[in-house]
Amino acid sequence: MRWGLDGVTVRFGSRVALADVTVPAEPSAVTVVVGGDGAGKSTCLRSLVGLVRPDEGRVSRPPKTRIGYVPATGGLYPDLTVAENLAFAVSSYGVRGADVGAMLDRIGLAGARDRLGGRLSGGMQRKLSVGLALIHGPDLLVLDEPTTGVDPVSRMELWRLVSGAAAGGTAVVVATTYVNEAERGTRAVLLDDGRVLADGSAADIAAGVPGAVGRRRARDGVSPGGEWWRRGAGWRVWSPSGDLPEGTEAVRPDLHDAAIVAALAAERGTGGRSAGAKEE
Repeated sequence: MRWGLDGVTVRFGSRVALADVTVPAEPSAVTVVVGGDGAGKSTCLRSLVGLVRPDEGRVSRPPKTRIGYVPATGGLYPDLTVAENLAFAVSSYGVRGADVGAMLDRIGLAGARDRLGGRLSGGMQRKLSVGLALIHGPDLLVLDEPTTGVDPVSRMELWRLVSGAAAGGTAVVVATTYVNEAERGTRAVLLDDGRVLADGSAADIAAGVPGAVGRRRARDGVSPGGEWWRRGAGWRVWSPSGDLPEGTEAVRPDLHDAAIVAALAAERGTGGRSAGAKEE
């Protein structure tokens, strides 16, 4: 592992925010940390960039001047224009030869260069924040829920920026509440209650689901103690033993199914706890 968290535990008083968490950050790769509110995603990322000191474990990262970080609250100056925000970042990082115009084109805000940061839409603000984190060509890019609350087009454009950074050799770590976004990364880490439920490629996590997962049109026929959840217009059923109830169609689990099964397995005492991540 080039950079990342290795067996990190963080405590805030008596509360354990992270428990033995490992999150790799490799050059030219995107690691996606997925979890619901309170899962520990922000603490994980803040530990990675040096804003939180772990109680146990090891953190590896490049020098702070080689890190680009966008917190969940964003990172722009609302009273500066888009172009002024980027120019200020260039000055702050001491970057020589940085092309603000090229970055404006890259983040799709060339037409908004003279607009105040505080007057931009949510999606445009997110893109500007990512541009500010990329302007110095960091070795490590860390983004805390960059796509939360933005429109689908802006979400796609933000992921284009993430993919482009990784293609250029940058190690990228992204936190999200959306399970489907983990499929865009090289590696996914499913996190809940400060513990890792599963980690690996999205395909490997889905393929590693124990037992069997099935689909039903109605919940009738599933025992009260059975493991089931709503999925679209129907229901999913998980059988740890592999024996599905009569009338249940077996399906190949996807990452969303895998996240829920990992949470259910954790509640049975074989892992962490509920992932609480969004299906969107």
